[in-house]
Amino acid sequence: MTPGSSSDRIHVLHQIVHKVASASSASAAVNLIVDEICATLAVQVCNLYGLDSNKNAVLVACHGLQPSAEVAFSVNKGLIGHVIRNCVTLNIDDAPAHPDFLEVPEIREKHLHSFCGVPLVRNGIVIGALAVQSSSATAFSGDDEAFLFTLACQLALLIPELEQLPQGKVRKNICIHGLKGAPGIGIGIPYFCDQLQLSSAPDGVCDDLEAGIAQWQKIRAATALAIENDQKKLRGQVGDDINSVFEAYKLLLQDQALNSKVELELSAGHWLPKALQLSISYFADLFRQMPDSYLQQRAEDILFLGNKLYEHLLGNQNQQASAGQWTEPVILVGRHVSVSDIATVPTQFLAGIISFEGSSLSHTAILASALGIPAIVGFATVPEIPAEERLIIDADHGQVIVHADATMHTEYKQLFDLQQAHQSELMQYRDLPARTVDGESINLFVNTGLLADISPGVKYGADGVGLYRTEIPFMVRDSFPSEKEQIEEYRKVFSAYTGKPIFMRTLDIGGDKPLPYFPIDNESNPVLGWRGIRFSLDNMQLMVTQLRAMIIASENSNNLHITLPMVISTGELDAFHHILRTVSGQLESEKIQFQKPKVGIMIETPAAISQLAFWRKKIDFASIGSNDLSQYVLAIDRNNTRVAARYDPVHPAIVHELIRITTISRSIDLPLSVCGELASDDTALPLLLGMGVRQFSVSAAKLLHTKQLIRSVNTKKLEMLVDSASRLDSADAIRALVGKFMESNIPDHS
Repeated sequence: MTPGSSSDRIHVLHQIVHKVASASSASAAVNLIVDEICATLAVQVCNLYGLDSNKNAVLVACHGLQPSAEVAFSVNKGLIGHVIRNCVTLNIDDAPAHPDFLEVPEIREKHLHSFCGVPLVRNGIVIGALAVQSSSATAFSGDDEAFLFTLACQLALLIPELEQLPQGKVRKNICIHGLKGAPGIGIGIPYFCDQLQLSSAPDGVCDDLEAGIAQWQKIRAATALAIENDQKKLRGQVGDDINSVFEAYKLLLQDQALNSKVELELSAGHWLPKALQLSISYFADLFRQMPDSYLQQRAEDILFLGNKLYEHLLGNQNQQASAGQWTEPVILVGRHVSVSDIATVPTQFLAGIISFEGSSLSHTAILASALGIPAIVGFATVPEIPAEERLIIDADHGQVIVHADATMHTEYKQLFDLQQAHQSELMQYRDLPARTVDGESINLFVNTGLLADISPGVKYGADGVGLYRTEIPFMVRDSFPSEKEQIEEYRKVFSAYTGKPIFMRTLDIGGDKPLPYFPIDNESNPVLGWRGIRFSLDNMQLMVTQLRAMIIASENSNNLHITLPMVISTGELDAFHHILRTVSGQLESEKIQFQKPKVGIMIETPAAISQLAFWRKKIDFASIGSNDLSQYVLAIDRNNTRVAARYDPVHPAIVHELIRITTISRSIDLPLSVCGELASDDTALPLLLGMGVRQFSVSAAKLLHTKQLIRSVNTKKLEMLVDSASRLDSADAIRALVGKFMESNIPDHS
């Protein structure tokens, strides 16, 4: 029966959307859709169609009919084809009489008269259609049509790539999209790291309470030992910030509240598997419901521990891992791939990571980047990953390729081999200067923020640290680090780059970088909210502590450069300098010798550009934060999958803003650098060089490639390239122009 009132319909819509979003697999999601719609609208038939690689309509899920074979037909035919090719809703009372009606023998639907079909549209592209049918010769009501249309709009954003789900034969070369966690290409057999789910533990009776408690304490100790061993496996490969994650696991395991809850459930008569399940679920649900975002995130750690405990209880740990019988590359796959899971696989056999949950700043992504392992995280829906076939993970483009045919495997294997060979070849540039063909010397620094990725920057010959993101050590902790802890952290950076410039950005949280233990709530638009220097000035005690730690850690050298994020006003600069004077006075009174650090700003907003000339006497340098600058100029959230395709850092508007920044900086003799992703973009870098930028900071993995490109160009020619690019009105045209220029002027460029 169609929901009656408007509030009823909204409630049912939310229920269906929630169930689909929570489905255990892609197949479960699409089957749930057709079942729920039939039940809600009290109709006989509901069909969900997707499009295959040839743009044929393919039946993906069906309720009420039993197809005798795979159903696929051209969208130039049939009522579904009409809906898809015209992107319109079709609601009619006599489907067989419609001129576009196509009788499909496999589903025998000629007895069905009423038909209502709506298109499924994602990012402006029709990806399929949803249709309900009935034997009644009466068109569906306006309310029914509106309900189906509204539901389709929401479901189109939730359901997986429909081409991977047609009934019948397996489709080849299916791309499943997620978020880029760590760059690279990997090929390997899937290794499911969370197959044992405590949530599926069966119930049973505890016949011997004392024995049950003893068994609980035994697996608790065994799990603690396993976590300790995992931590030891990665020791030396990662920094203290990642090791702190293991400490958090161990603290949770030692929590007396968890121990008491398990023993309580055992006393209630449940056997240990069920007692564990009830206890873990209790605490996970409790934490999820808390308003504090840090405590909400701890639910993931609790669930991970529950599964780990269950593994030890069953004595069913993966034999490959325990026996060390790794024979070929594997790709870790799981709903939440943990740091401990990563430690399970020897790094030489770890080809990639697929974590259905998480973000580009999750512990998983950070560690993957540090270890140089390609990773994809944060899938919109839980994809179905085949268990026994070789996967391709293309983290450079945020996609997993399943059911890859021989040609696809060959192409990616060649690409993988080329990347490996290219990286080896690039080592010849390590000790060569970053100097252009016409003799312009370029400072090439590294971006860092995780102790684990300091070493690669040194290995690849960085001239210093152009951007040290101090917020990352803050983000992987349980509380604000003390002054002593920060000093220890920063000293390791200065020690690694002795005698070289270190540009440390003050705490830049907020927006897409929240601190788990200091949630910033009630912000409808966090990217425009309490972030960067706004947060630090309002929490002056944090800035005082951080400045003291930075200056003390620099040990009286003149290498420290302090960079301020998100500055938009003179008042903010004046407030910072007042704090810096206060800190300097404290250190002088404490007889601590130090050099006054140079101070600069990140140019991340249009507001900062127009005020550079006014600020020249207050700053020693400026650095273009191209990621945020591009975001604010284009008014596009680059992390929002619905609009990310429209984000391009060489958009003409951004190119013109970059020209404006470099022109102003040159006129006031302000040292300028670029430290965002733009610095390693093969299209943007030649343009920036042509604009006069002579200092860049990139990730360690891209440092040698960037140096190679710098050593292959002539800046005089690039100045003319910038002039030509400034006359173009699209990012595609600019990329094509630069690409053609590089091919014709640098034959050996790769």
